[in-house]
Amino acid sequence: MNPIPSVAFIGGGNMANALVSGLLGQGCATSQLHVLEVSEDLREQWRTRGISVASAPDASLSSQQVWIFAVKPQQMREVVLQCKPWLKPDTLIISIAAGIALHSLSSWLGSPEQPYSNVVRCMPNTPALVRAGVTGMTAVEGLAKASKDIATGLLSAVGQVVWVDNDQAIDAVTALSGSGPAYVFLFLESLMAGAQALGLSAEQARTLALATLAGSTQLAAESTETPAVLRERVTSKGGTTAAALDVFTEQHFSTIVAQAMVAANDRAAELSKEFGR
Repeated sequence: MNPIPSVAFIGGGNMANALVSGLLGQGCATSQLHVLEVSEDLREQWRTRGISVASAPDASLSSQQVWIFAVKPQQMREVVLQCKPWLKPDTLIISIAAGIALHSLSSWLGSPEQPYSNVVRCMPNTPALVRAGVTGMTAVEGLAKASKDIATGLLSAVGQVVWVDNDQAIDAVTALSGSGPAYVFLFLESLMAGAQALGLSAEQARTLALATLAGSTQLAAESTETPAVLRERVTSKGGTTAAALDVFTEQHFSTIVAQAMVAANDRAAELSKEFGR
């Protein structure tokens, strides 16, 4: 990636931890990072890593080239306004708060009449903790290429990056990859429970389920065939896989997944209405 800029993390929780670990792994110096965190316990954890911390916004923010807002949606407006006095005209703002639209961020940082334009909204996911994440990103129209490249480089430290066109697409990203790890973990739980009900030990069930999911995902990623074709190749007429898939079909598995994703997408839109004013 390009030279790593100085970065302030507004919120020092799990996602900030993942991003910092990824950046440090790519050669970023601790002196380039700063964390704003209200929890004393978390601040102490950051101090032990050699990273400067603060409990509230102060002048130290003005020296950071990038601000990454990693706080809950309901906190965003208040926190943004607290940080605003130290905003410079070229500060790059990156938000990872679900449901907070670009126009809200831009208006809070500037004004409704003259919104701030150097803003990126993104939705990473928790596999970023092991540098296997994927992040959907969108930006204010007309964002400079240099800012886009910086944002891409920072989030690429913890996985893949996919740019999308607008806030609505980020809501869809939230429903797929943002919330998606929870769907996968639920499926894993179900596979492991089912295996134990059939007589396997907890350890055997865990090993087999994790390897099956990881191997299948890798095969799908490396294959030129669609998942549908790969599924058909595993399924022999009248065989064991066909018997299992018949149950999924009878229980409307695909419909359930689609409905769950619509619910997540709609909730993201609701968050924008609730907390984006």
